[in-house]
Amino acid sequence: MTSINQIAWDDTVLPFQLDRSSIRGRVVRLDGVLDHILSRHNYPEPVAAAVAELSLLTAMIGQTIKLRWKLSLQVRGNGAIRTIAADYYAPETEGGPARMRAWASFDEERLTAEPYFDQIGEGYFAILIDQGSGTSPYQGITPLAGGSLSACAETYFAQSEQLPTSFSLSYGQSTLRGQDSSWRAGGIMLQTLPAQPIRDEGASGENNLIAAADILQGAESEDWNRANHLLSTVEDMELIGPSLAPTDLLFRLFHEEDPRVFDPQRVEFGCSCDADRVRNTLSIYSQKDIAHMTTEQGVVTADCQFCGAHYEFDPNSLGFEATVDAEGNPLPQDEAAE
Repeated sequence: MTSINQIAWDDTVLPFQLDRSSIRGRVVRLDGVLDHILSRHNYPEPVAAAVAELSLLTAMIGQTIKLRWKLSLQVRGNGAIRTIAADYYAPETEGGPARMRAWASFDEERLTAEPYFDQIGEGYFAILIDQGSGTSPYQGITPLAGGSLSACAETYFAQSEQLPTSFSLSYGQSTLRGQDSSWRAGGIMLQTLPAQPIRDEGASGENNLIAAADILQGAESEDWNRANHLLSTVEDMELIGPSLAPTDLLFRLFHEEDPRVFDPQRVEFGCSCDADRVRNTLSIYSQKDIAHMTTEQGVVTADCQFCGAHYEFDPNSLGFEATVDAEGNPLPQDEAAE
């Protein structure tokens, strides 16, 4: 636990709880991380907005999980914005930073000036949790609905986890005096635990999706409604910062709810790609397949969609019929055939 002091809040996730009720939450600020993610790609405005929102959600949700390796949020649709993906990697050491990356694919010719969510089309929002070697990954999916990715995340928690959840997010490009324009983003997540199981008489909301009112009753419902009313008063610049510290923001919004803060989690950009991972991905292909991937210069190339790293390989070292190792040394005949 930490006292409410002024610290470096950029690229952090601050956990908190409201002692007056059974509500916990997270305040996230992303500036350098998000700017690094978006500056590596020349995304049109609606695509950049989608990546920014999914990055905020990933940082907040990732910090709520007892994560040993990776949380992934993925969005797939049939519209102009086809795929959005973000990964959150747990800290490798006690007190170390978490790492994040994000990426999107889109059909630029189909993009319009409409809100980003309308340009994803029909599809799904997925949360994947991979705790690493020796475990089976978990996947939860909910349809795209509600008008935003944060609404999809709220639906996922209500349906799959029976946890009423709400988000307030803001993001955009800002210019501080004497500095170049850069991306900044911030948000608050509220979440409570249900006192009783979901009622059987049906759910309310769009397309019969489960809502908080279907889970909470009595005093917990009153607490939840009160906290969300207070959250609705937050302003975009308060979320993004940097002039208002998250601790000051929590006190401004929830001082009557007895907010308690815990140690903040630092976040930085990080990618897990490397040559061995790419080589392993290509191990399912035959020599004939590898030949089709080989350039006129006699190499197979691969670029990481997240960080932009560029890799070049000897085609003879790829696929399940590889004849040389990564250094170009001949493999034993029996090993090459495996």
